[in-house]
Amino acid sequence: MNPSLPPPSALSDPSLTPSDITNALDLLFEPSPILHALTLPIIQGASPPFATYADLIGAVETQLKALAANGDTQQLDTILGSHPRLGEKKVDSALSRKEQAAMGQDADQANDFAALNAMYEQRFPGLRFVTFVNARPRSVIAVELKSRVERGDIAAERIAAIEAMCAIANDRASKLAGSALS
Repeated sequence: MNPSLPPPSALSDPSLTPSDITNALDLLFEPSPILHALTLPIIQGASPPFATYADLIGAVETQLKALAANGDTQQLDTILGSHPRLGEKKVDSALSRKEQAAMGQDADQANDFAALNAMYEQRFPGLRFVTFVNARPRSVIAVELKSRVERGDIAAERIAAIEAMCAIANDRASKLAGSALS
């Protein structure tokens, strides 16, 4: 069975359980108990309810950028770390597996990406490289990763990761809910 999302306005329905809402969040962002705790009150208290997933994702992006601005990097880094490493063989999320498969890889490229991830995580302790793959080849992703490591700005890196995570969520929303609901 293919995953799907309910209409975004339905997420504010008081009869929904928190797990109904977190299931939708997990499809959009990857499972993250901290993201659930931060976002559930926003969704449940939305008045009027979110009309589009883009609006909901925008509210999450604003919330995550506020964490970054307020220096609450431990929670933020945990949320960003919910995304699997690019090129990992074991990826729990079916959507992430499909998105990463679009990049294609051979064994040498997988080893190269493991080294790139390690370089990134050494430069930015506690963070994981997050980018919107969007069917770009591994060679392009590798150049982006190296560029972000060379920039060396952890605050800018957190913002880039938030923006990438939300771009991924918007892409997933458009595919899972259909263009009329995204």
